[in-house]
Amino acid sequence: MVQEQAERASAQTAGLPPDLEIETRAAELRSQLQKASYAYYVLDAPELPDSVYDRLYRELQTLEDQYPGLQTSDSPTQRVGAEPAEQFTSVRHNIPLYSLENAFDTEEYLDWQARWQRLEPDVGETTAVAELKIDGNALALTYENGMLIRGVTRGDGIAGEDITQNVRTIRTIPLRLHIENGQAPPPVVEVRGEAFLPLDVFDDINQKRQAEGTALFANPRNAAAGTLRQLDAKIVAERQLDFFAYTVLMPEGTGDLDAPTTQWTALDLLQTLRFRVNPHRKLCQRAAEVASYYDEWEEKRHDLPYLTDGVVVKLDSFELQDRLGFTNKFPRWAIALKYPAEEVPTTLNKITVQVGRTGAITPVAELSPVQLAGTTVSRATLHNADRLIELDLHLGDTVVVRKAGEIIPEVVRVLSDLRPKGAKAYQLPTNCPVCDQPVVKPEGEAVTRCVNQSCPAILSGSLRHWASRDALDISGLGERLVQSWIDQSVVTSIADLYDLTLEDLLPLERMGKQLANKLLQAIALSKQKPWAKVLYGLGIRLVGSTNAQILANRFPSVAMLAAADESVIAQIYGIGPEIAQSVRQWFQLPANQQLIARLEAAGLQLEATPQKIDQRPQPLMGKSFVLTGTLPTLKRAEAKAQIQAAGGRVSGAPSAKTDYVVVGENAGSKQAKADELGLKQLTEAELIELLSSS
Repeated sequence: MVQEQAERASAQTAGLPPDLEIETRAAELRSQLQKASYAYYVLDAPELPDSVYDRLYRELQTLEDQYPGLQTSDSPTQRVGAEPAEQFTSVRHNIPLYSLENAFDTEEYLDWQARWQRLEPDVGETTAVAELKIDGNALALTYENGMLIRGVTRGDGIAGEDITQNVRTIRTIPLRLHIENGQAPPPVVEVRGEAFLPLDVFDDINQKRQAEGTALFANPRNAAAGTLRQLDAKIVAERQLDFFAYTVLMPEGTGDLDAPTTQWTALDLLQTLRFRVNPHRKLCQRAAEVASYYDEWEEKRHDLPYLTDGVVVKLDSFELQDRLGFTNKFPRWAIALKYPAEEVPTTLNKITVQVGRTGAITPVAELSPVQLAGTTVSRATLHNADRLIELDLHLGDTVVVRKAGEIIPEVVRVLSDLRPKGAKAYQLPTNCPVCDQPVVKPEGEAVTRCVNQSCPAILSGSLRHWASRDALDISGLGERLVQSWIDQSVVTSIADLYDLTLEDLLPLERMGKQLANKLLQAIALSKQKPWAKVLYGLGIRLVGSTNAQILANRFPSVAMLAAADESVIAQIYGIGPEIAQSVRQWFQLPANQQLIARLEAAGLQLEATPQKIDQRPQPLMGKSFVLTGTLPTLKRAEAKAQIQAAGGRVSGAPSAKTDYVVVGENAGSKQAKADELGLKQLTEAELIELLSSS
């Protein structure tokens, strides 16, 4: 069916509308894919195998490419597709997005209840909804006639940042409200909820950042906040944010829907509209039930796949909520019943130092074991030398420890009044604890590094990174085996892997013939991995998997990248001067040049396959364009494609960073903005001339 539809579409004359059969098929595909996505991401009950979903997705994508008029804003193909934003704009909330008053125990909760009851003395105890308080970032989503048109951060509660492009990447946020039986959607619906990072996703992100030599996120909440403010939606999509909806507002009527009258029915409606709603909610008749719910989840929350730092309690009746209204800061009808931050004191016995793949020196506190957030903690990160200076640690100090994001134990502060007499201040070693070579602290960086590429610790990290799934994917080459091979001098370089034979491996401890053959086969298969994977596997500092792909696309061979001028690399969109400097420095080291030569001799893929190589000149490299109006001969998509093929990038709106605005008929506000900013304006003919320059 996919091939048949594509052939039929290809045979159409450009610009003609699709026939009814193709329109119907596109609508069917959108509906099926939306249903499958809801089942997978929200219900956690997949209905389609991945291969079937991918096939249907490609069919829809083919139809939309052939007939742009078929493309709708709620199409699954449109979750990620916009150009990176230049900046975020401030948007005033339709209804203020208030934060909640906090209570830190059930006694303070009862005080809050007494306060609102004084305003409504005839109500007494009433039904309330208890929900887990997700430790994330509040969002306000606006739907017009059922379609998502805007996603805004909380900001100061009065206005937030318009991050619609990023919100569209979150799979648990529907692009279109699910309203059954052809009913009319409300003119305007505002849904509010919390965007967050699941703990396993957060852990994966930090592992990758550590492998890339970049700073780790302190906790999932900060990581989610940083993700939401990324200007490139593709990066947001990669980080797999999730979303729980917790309220719905209909300021301009309800269409054919019945408006909820309580918080409980609002949550039910959100589920009907195909939002993800936290399942661990409870309808409580009395304060004692709220207290029981709060106590129950104080321990159980540690088993959840996301962070929660308390319980939100809302009076169930919307009518009562309206009567109670707001203070100048908070709603009177809701409160956040927070769990106390879990921090415990313990004794600092010693400080050890770990050396990572990039040579980063990380001090680690060795502590007297304590119970923290349900686990026994005896070690905690101290991050870097700057943090050591800030803490002013002395051996024997009493330190306060907490779990950063309830995951990574860290030392928060020192109780210096309890410091033993004669305690010695700790100094980070000036030599690497593994290879004993001098360490360095580059200017402007917080991280101290070992720069000896022969250091066993760096070699161990490099080998594990090379074998990782996102790099060369050498199955079976795990941490223990790598360390064993290093200890026995079986390998002293990544390239040594490709010289190993069965005779080399069989004498090793716990190495049978079957395991040895499997490892050799996995190593041999890694030679088929594409150039971008090899580049990522080299472990160049700051070059993650995405940057490696960008560089491999621009420089389709290792020779081209090694010879590239730093300024040329820095101009590539998404790279910049810091990564360019790191790449250039890496290729200048003789040891790395020898490594490349050995990998090439071993048969690794150090250039892209011929069909992927694009050697056309790129006269527009680093230039930014905006297209506006109707061009005489080129369609907007064609002009955009030609600009991008020549190395330029196309943005949605003019800014001070825009180099050229290409102007056609009926240009409108973008041309006016270009005039205001004094930007260079081009006709289509001038654009074509620019494209043809070399």
